[in-house]
Amino acid sequence: MKSLGQFPISQIVVSSLKWLVICSTIGLLSGSASALFLTSLDWVTNWREGHFWIMAFLPVAGLLIGLLYHHLGKEVEGGNNLLLSEVQSPQKTIPLKMAPLVLISTLITHLFGGSAGREGTAVQMGGSLADQLSKPLKLSIEDRRIILICGISAGFASVFGTPFAAIVFSLELISIGKLSVRAVVPSVLSAFTADLICDSWGIYHTSYRLGLAPALSAINVIYCCGAAIFFGLAARYYIALVDVISRFAKRLIAYAPLRPALGGIIVAGAVFALDTTKYIGLGIPTIISAFKTQLPPYDFLLKMVFTAVTLGFGFKGGEVTPLFFIGATLGSALSIIIPLPFSLLAAIGFVAVFSGAAKTPIASTLMAMELFGIEYGMFATIACGVAYYFSGPTGIYEAYDQTSMNKTK
Repeated sequence: MKSLGQFPISQIVVSSLKWLVICSTIGLLSGSASALFLTSLDWVTNWREGHFWIMAFLPVAGLLIGLLYHHLGKEVEGGNNLLLSEVQSPQKTIPLKMAPLVLISTLITHLFGGSAGREGTAVQMGGSLADQLSKPLKLSIEDRRIILICGISAGFASVFGTPFAAIVFSLELISIGKLSVRAVVPSVLSAFTADLICDSWGIYHTSYRLGLAPALSAINVIYCCGAAIFFGLAARYYIALVDVISRFAKRLIAYAPLRPALGGIIVAGAVFALDTTKYIGLGIPTIISAFKTQLPPYDFLLKMVFTAVTLGFGFKGGEVTPLFFIGATLGSALSIIIPLPFSLLAAIGFVAVFSGAAKTPIASTLMAMELFGIEYGMFATIACGVAYYFSGPTGIYEAYDQTSMNKTK
């Protein structure tokens, strides 16, 4: 193992310039892709909200998504877990078609009324676009791992506008496997570049800035821990619900394209029965309301069920924004029994359920500070840590859940 001093200055300069160009390219591609995605997502969401009748065609949309992946995208159907598996054990370049397939499928899901998020789409676009640099640049296996991590960071940073959280998110996801410190600086460069590029396209992220946090007294820490137990259990039961529904759909319907069609019938029927679009799509208006008023205790349960059915039956999209919804609305409702401001409970619930479900407590804490203000950092640290502990051994990124890792030991 050579020390830095044993490398000639020229080699260090050339290597630094190479990675600067690579990371800038990944940031440019991922940031632009996220800008296109977010702009399109806003359009389809607004159009759906103005044309409630389109929900009736959600089963047809599900069939279309199922057919797209059945005939064109079987090798990329693993989504985020495929990216993580390639970081862990590189086999072959991620097909470029992952990006357009997940983009189109997610927009279809949202246009016709599925309950899904957006991070999965951005991460998959970022990872697949970044991986296209592997062959032309003749990168080594270790370097290919690094650019995949960069793609994940860039996608997450640009879609949420939280580059610090994105950097740690990508590193936490793969830290159970083999983490090279060489990935840290490229991940930083890619994440910040992607975020700046996305912003330069005129994309503005939702602002969640809150007022001053209450004092971090002993009693408030106890209350925070109590709420965090609920957040961890919510994450745990959400993961279990998605798994049960997914297994049920596969046992019930052998032909994969028909699964999202049936899921579409269930979701559309529920929306028409409830006569509300509150629990479909991203749910951003409800998330914002959670910081401003005390919400009923059933909001988080309904969003959990709608999202689990949508994704469990095979629609495409992310899970993080629905997890934000579940956490924020649960936190707001908990203010009925926990004497903390509902805005604080909504804020820590927002990140703590994500922490428990994704197994990323450090990234979740950083996200809280980026979105709500640094004064919320200590409450978020406590809540994310406790929720992580109570959320169980498995996460939404099944390629890296603790259960599967234990089996390999």
